[in-house]
Amino acid sequence: MEALPYLSLVAAGAFAAGIVGALTGEGGGIILVPMLVLLFDVNMHNAAGASLIAVTATSTAATIAFLSQGYTNLRIGMFLQTTSISGGVAGALLAALVPVPALMAIFGSVLLYSSYMTFRRKEEGEPDRPSDPLAVRLRMESSYPVLGGWRPYKVFRVIPGALLMGVAGIISGLLGIGAGAVNVLVMDQVMRLPYKVSTSTSNFMIGITAAASAGIYLHHGYIDPVLAMPVMLGVFGGAVVGARLLMFLRAKPLRIFFSVVVLIMALEMIYKGLVQW
Repeated sequence: MEALPYLSLVAAGAFAAGIVGALTGEGGGIILVPMLVLLFDVNMHNAAGASLIAVTATSTAATIAFLSQGYTNLRIGMFLQTTSISGGVAGALLAALVPVPALMAIFGSVLLYSSYMTFRRKEEGEPDRPSDPLAVRLRMESSYPVLGGWRPYKVFRVIPGALLMGVAGIISGLLGIGAGAVNVLVMDQVMRLPYKVSTSTSNFMIGITAAASAGIYLHHGYIDPVLAMPVMLGVFGGAVVGARLLMFLRAKPLRIFFSVVVLIMALEMIYKGLVQW
């Protein structure tokens, strides 16, 4: 395929990934990386490098919209970012040492687990329990907009959440997914934040973590500017649209749709990784 049509299709796919990434807090990387590998025959390392650049763009576009809408919890995001960044740097250093088929199998396993957890996720909040004392001390409790006003929420298990964010950072740097696949799960399942708060706060965090990992990928030569540019532009545009749509969409249909798409991609990535082993 000629270069211009090929890059146009890549940008169109990245636009769709950007919409999904903003709506789900995954940053688009969890869709973008398997799309580039499976549909456009891009090397896994180059796909992860382009994804890290794109995730930074997604984070910027989505965070601006989410902050103005009142969803993002900056106190939680900044606290969790300390361990996530450290993990992201460690994961990026490991990426050069892990064979590509192994990366694909690992990534597929992460996708499979994310699909399962997304599908079984319960709706937000535990209003009858007090917040974690550390969350109260750091003033992490807040509220988010719903139809008819604002709904307060509590925050639980802050330290376990921070430790798991370090693991999320390692996955981000290793696989180029911006850690969003794990960020949302940790904030929703462990810290019991509302879905839209988890999504928007994850979008804020992933850009910083991805930027820390991208420098190491650039050093190893895994970032191809010709590929990264249309991916970044497409994801940025999709993220702007996705951030606007979040206000009008219900959480449950989004989770079901996302889990089905991710399940299909997980099985394909695991299969291709095992075949190439």
